[in-house]
Amino acid sequence: MRIEEMMTELVQHQNASQAVQMEKYMRNQFAFLGIQSKKRRALSRAFLNNEKKNKGINWNLVYFMWNQPYREYSYIACDYLLMKKSLLVPDDLQHLKKLITSHSWWDTVDNLDKAVGELTLAYPELNSVMLKWSQSDNLWLKRVAINHQRGRKTEMDTVLLRDIILNNLDSDEFFINKAIGWILRDYSKTNPEWVLTFLEQHKKQLHPLSIKEGSRYLS
Repeated sequence: MRIEEMMTELVQHQNASQAVQMEKYMRNQFAFLGIQSKKRRALSRAFLNNEKKNKGINWNLVYFMWNQPYREYSYIACDYLLMKKSLLVPDDLQHLKKLITSHSWWDTVDNLDKAVGELTLAYPELNSVMLKWSQSDNLWLKRVAINHQRGRKTEMDTVLLRDIILNNLDSDEFFINKAIGWILRDYSKTNPEWVLTFLEQHKKQLHPLSIKEGSRYLS
């Protein structure tokens, strides 16, 4: 299936009442066709399977989808990148940064951080960039820096994690403090002792939201 065919399929399955609900959930920042994730994935499966056969990452295709008026196309772009994540190379980080910082909200950003995480795990020399992002003026780059190691388990770089969180201890931004709690909660499943020690050492500096979320699985 070509992209034009996939887009036609999505338009044919748009749901106006569902679109209103989805737009409201995203604070009316984006227009939606009203296609929920399960249906979207079904409708885009043939297109993505066809693209899977192609070597490399087609960034022109990604940007084309990213700049479409309906949010579902951005989600498909994220699905495409996650499908191709093992092919990412250091030069692709500049493209991921562009996506993170355009049409930004947690729904796309929290998908893109998975691609960033895959890339930096394969190329640890990019850790220095994550440190820079953790001090960025851009909220979403900070959030990705904090959460990009999500799911690493025993491959977690705890020094990097610590330094990135310490760079954001003074934040009063909900999405940052939530992210700190999220990554600590995630890592607590693998290394509860490390997380417990970190929370204890920095309890006076950490936001209560970060502590609440980070200690959710700790007894």
